[in-house]
Amino acid sequence: MRRFVAVACEGETLAATLDEADGTTGLLIVSGGNEIRSGAHRGMADLAQRLAATGTPVFRYDRRGVGDSTGDNRGFLSARPDLVSAATAFWNAAPHVTRIVGFGNCDAASTLALFGRSAEIDQIILANPWVIEPVDDLPPAAAIRARYGERLRDPATWRRAVTGQVSLAKLFNGLRRVVAAKSEILAPLATQVLTALDDWRDDVAIVLASGDATAVAFAAAYRGGASVTRLDTASHSFAGTENAAALHAVLAAAIALRHPDEGQDSEP
Repeated sequence: MRRFVAVACEGETLAATLDEADGTTGLLIVSGGNEIRSGAHRGMADLAQRLAATGTPVFRYDRRGVGDSTGDNRGFLSARPDLVSAATAFWNAAPHVTRIVGFGNCDAASTLALFGRSAEIDQIILANPWVIEPVDDLPPAAAIRARYGERLRDPATWRRAVTGQVSLAKLFNGLRRVVAAKSEILAPLATQVLTALDDWRDDVAIVLASGDATAVAFAAAYRGGASVTRLDTASHSFAGTENAAALHAVLAAAIALRHPDEGQDSEP
């Protein structure tokens, strides 16, 4: 059964949804960007329904100033109180839950990495974590290297450039970033997120969309030892039937490792 929950947060109200189930490990979904809790193309709502049908209670919420929630939207770096309030509401709404796994995509993943321990979340699964602090309107340098490495080896790219179908200005700006990237250092946001990830030790797993610029930038910066699963897609939000199924499989497998008391295989 799906029911709505009102969550108090620093004088405001977060709109939340609980997909009920009997399992003692619950999934808390954190929305990224300005996305509402149903997710892109209702992807998170569908994911919650599928997981609940197999025994995992799932809690989703809109942070302040987003969707049906009141207050001002101050961005993901100010979302710690929202996360803490949502996790507390989840515990209260599903008192049989003994363990919470947090899942977020993009800057929601970074929110979980930075503030998940404050919310007493036990494990986090992060998709395409956001570690980018853009300095211009170009994609991150790591994404440019991956993209332009392929394009510059393709003779068709140069034919399109000569005929005006490809912007030479953008092409050379991209090349400039590729060269400059060799001397880049980690920006403060990346340093904060990567340091936070190390503190999670074995309680973090990462999912990357192999063709997504945000994921490429993260992969270029990350040197930690967390489990990383790469899905063969360029869709940042894992849109489409195949991508949604692949993401569901990753989450279901991660949650199953935390269900030894419910007849699942325990982690080796």
